[in-house]
Amino acid sequence: MEDNATKVRLIERRPAIGSVTLCLATTLYLLLVTNRSFWSTAYSYFAADHLSFVLFVVGISAVSMAIITAFSAKYVTKPFLIFFVLAAAAGSWFTDQFGVVVDKEMIRNAAVSTGAEAGHLITTRFALYLMLTGILPSLVILWVRIRHRPVLSKLAHNTGVIVACLAVFVLVGFGDYRAFAGVGRAHRDILDRLNPFVPITSTIRFAVSSEQDAHVVAEPLGTDAHRVNTAGLNKPRVTIIVAGETARADDFSLGGYARKTNPELEKRNVVYFPKTTSCGTATAISIPCMFSVYPRTAYTHRKGLATENLLDVLSHAKVDVSWLDNDTGSYHVTDRVPFTFLPESADPRFCKDGECLDAILLDKVDDWLDHVKGDSVLVLHQLGSHGPAYFARYPDEYRRFVPDCRANDFGSCTAEEITNAYDNTILYTDHIVSTVIDKLKQHSDKVAGAAIYVSDHGESLGENGIYLHGAPYIVAPSQQTHVPFLAWVSDDLAKGAGFDMSCMAKQADRDRSHDNFFHSVLGLMDVATKAYDPNLDVFAGCRRQADKLASLQR
Repeated sequence: MEDNATKVRLIERRPAIGSVTLCLATTLYLLLVTNRSFWSTAYSYFAADHLSFVLFVVGISAVSMAIITAFSAKYVTKPFLIFFVLAAAAGSWFTDQFGVVVDKEMIRNAAVSTGAEAGHLITTRFALYLMLTGILPSLVILWVRIRHRPVLSKLAHNTGVIVACLAVFVLVGFGDYRAFAGVGRAHRDILDRLNPFVPITSTIRFAVSSEQDAHVVAEPLGTDAHRVNTAGLNKPRVTIIVAGETARADDFSLGGYARKTNPELEKRNVVYFPKTTSCGTATAISIPCMFSVYPRTAYTHRKGLATENLLDVLSHAKVDVSWLDNDTGSYHVTDRVPFTFLPESADPRFCKDGECLDAILLDKVDDWLDHVKGDSVLVLHQLGSHGPAYFARYPDEYRRFVPDCRANDFGSCTAEEITNAYDNTILYTDHIVSTVIDKLKQHSDKVAGAAIYVSDHGESLGENGIYLHGAPYIVAPSQQTHVPFLAWVSDDLAKGAGFDMSCMAKQADRDRSHDNFFHSVLGLMDVATKAYDPNLDVFAGCRRQADKLASLQR
């Protein structure tokens, strides 16, 4: 009996607080502690009108309180408040540290990340931050006692609080509607950093769309596709596509970067397209979009799933297609063609802790070329320059720019060290692509070769406080959308198929994008189909046989 009495006294000594009061305290905590990026961004948008910013703060605070209070019910309050606090703490870390927006597509990226890739983001500083801003406040919420009103009284009281908060929100909104509407139109991302509400709703949206996507069946595309062989070649036409990862054009010396990050490619007679933009700012968007028939402005994730892609069209034309992956997968692009995920091999020559150097891709190329029987396309999907662990993407012999950041946590590195590590990844990619070209040359007696390299998206390295990638396209900095794109065509293929490489070099400075990729590969492989658009083929304008191929599409 004494033990029970002691427990009761201990419980009674815990401070008691009303459920709405606890909701108010939690709301203030979320807004003041876990929304630094949200408020600083909003303040910059309202910089010319401080009164409107104050009203904006009042409106956001009121609607946040209304949302939190909606979960004020016995047995419900604490679990939901703790969930909000933990979600906000995690979201604010990535928003404040890297400048990212945790929207639906960022949730998609997280969902498809490998364990090794995700592990690079779970640092000691992140764990400490989560402890201080998430777990400790959650323990406080657990500790206090909540005084709940009788059911009917509680329902009336909570409803009154929610209605009052919404009334404040509406009055503020209409009271300064012109200012809010103007800022909202000019800065559509103004609410994108609001924790924890945007990350939570983004997760829900992703979960719902994923369930719907699971039932999508791809519609056939390019079933009329067939090879033309306008060059009259007597050996297989082979194209190797290197799908780059996180390489930004700003750091390619082929495009004018001061550092020599492309010393090998500069000697390979490639055509470099310096004004190329990506379809997205994350792999989960850019890779399927790049291989789809849709231009960026028309592409959606659902369309990508619901329509066959470039690899399917090539297969319809009896071109042998294979995909070797050293990244995080093909995002359904290879659903109907051979696919090999190389990190599963755990080859100790290249792999460590679930990730492999891109040399593992090169290790497979010779064997693949030796077994080519007919017109073929091989896709090599790089791990490339994926951050934040740039140092893990290149071997020591390519550690040329030093001192380089040797940590997953950018907070422990200087800006120079981060840039040095990133540039070393570009230097290593230069070697990977150059070696692919060399291997095609070495097999020139058996195949007529070509190589294409294009990155899926770029990367921010601290410009305007933003790191990594994945920003919403509408507000993404150019560093995340300006990507390297280059092509190499062997002498015999160029001569036989009429590729004028000097002409291509003169036209290389034109605006290009991932929109060109689908049609350029078809043109390079001499595949005729109604799905092909010569206007989007970067080779068509400098190819003697282009008119003949285009006529065959019709």
